[in-house]
Amino acid sequence: MRVLLAQPRGFCAGVVRAIDIVERALKKYGPPIYVRHEIVHNRHVVEDLRKRGAVFVDELSEVPEGAITVFSAHGVARKVQDDAIALGLPVIDATCPLVAKVHAEGRRYASQDREIVLIGHAGHAEVEGTIGQIPAKVHLVQTAEDVATLDVADENKLAYVTQTTLSVDDTRGIIQALQTRFPTIQGPDVRDICYATQNRQQAVRDLAQQVEVILVVGSRNSSNSNRLKELGEELGCTSYLIDDEFGLKPEWFEGVQTVGVTAGASAPEVLVQGVLDGLRRFGDVDVGLLAGVPEDVRFRLPPEVADVA
Repeated sequence: MRVLLAQPRGFCAGVVRAIDIVERALKKYGPPIYVRHEIVHNRHVVEDLRKRGAVFVDELSEVPEGAITVFSAHGVARKVQDDAIALGLPVIDATCPLVAKVHAEGRRYASQDREIVLIGHAGHAEVEGTIGQIPAKVHLVQTAEDVATLDVADENKLAYVTQTTLSVDDTRGIIQALQTRFPTIQGPDVRDICYATQNRQQAVRDLAQQVEVILVVGSRNSSNSNRLKELGEELGCTSYLIDDEFGLKPEWFEGVQTVGVTAGASAPEVLVQGVLDGLRRFGDVDVGLLAGVPEDVRFRLPPEVADVA
């Protein structure tokens, strides 16, 4: 079997930064460190940090008085920040800088007295955080069809922002629907979708031209991982989303000569290598690397942990 590895794949700079923050906080302050929500959407990453002393909570009320508290990479609503201040919690913010940029865009549009259309998935932590950071009416749309039912106060005072981990193609379709119905709407096109999401989606497009089956390593609650699987299917490749090598099923590869492997932005490389080991149990495997976009983005750490070696 010929296996092509996507390039780039796996961890993005925002995920690296978020995990680094928790690891440095554990080293500097000692366990336990409390993290509001999963630091990133990957089961293996969360379990590893839990074993090392991170405690993941849903609400700040679960954090003991004075305990070091980390906000996840997905960002939080302004109310959560205010509640942490009221509780006197020492907070380290691991919000991805690209998510924080969307928050700033939303606040800027709100300062212009515009209602905001947020393109994203209902219930996702990033979407909840973004809505809670914008001091204006926010309309959430998930599909181009949703645009037709929008009820806005003034169609000439609108702007849009997007979740950072969406499908580039789907989002462009929603933006076109918004611009058709509201010609004066302002927004950043698909530039809110982060570089890592776009690079990994392009890698899947390239893979789909060369393989019969695509494996996406990532957790089911990972938005960007799900988009990679959906994109593979849209391009005509049978695609599977798996947490790790134990999700492989031999019947997926009967009569298959070429397989593509990629990973969502929150999935560590060790899981990709595990999947390759799993494929080798089905027979001989020849691994190649797809040419792709190099990534050298690094985000600055917050001052609370920047001094930890």
